[in-house]
Amino acid sequence: MEAESDVSLPSAPTQQFLTIFLIVRKDLTKTLNWPVGSVIGNAAHAATAVLQKHHTEARVAEYLSDVEGMRKVVLETKNEASLAKVEAELKERGILHHKWIEQPEGIAACIATAPYLRDDVKDCFKKCQLYR
Repeated sequence: MEAESDVSLPSAPTQQFLTIFLIVRKDLTKTLNWPVGSVIGNAAHAATAVLQKHHTEARVAEYLSDVEGMRKVVLETKNEASLAKVEAELKERGILHHKWIEQPEGIAACIATAPYLRDDVKDCFKKCQLYR
C-alpha cells in the first residue's frame, strides 16, 4: 500500500514526461450538483488557458510538439478552500498555472499547471488524490 502522502499520483515511471496536472474541486459534483460534463469542460478550459497563457515557455512548446503523446493527470481536492491552498503552494514554489473561474458565477473550478515533470510538482499535491 502506498504512503498516504503520495496517494495522489501514480507511481513514478522510469522515464518521466511533461504532464499537465489538473486539480478539480470534488464538491462541484458532490455538493453543488454540477453535471460531470460541466466539470470536465472547466478542466478543459483550464488546460487550454494555461497553455495559451504560457505559450512562450520552452516546456509548453516541448509539450505541444508531441500531440499524440500529451499527458494529463486529473486530481481532486475537497472544496474551494482546499483549491486555494493548492494554488498558494504552486505560487510559493513558482509553478506556472492557471485557475479557471467559471463565469458568470465567479466560481473557482479548477487549476491547471503548465507542463511539468512529476517530480517537479508532486509535493504541491500531497493532499490531493486522483479524481474519481
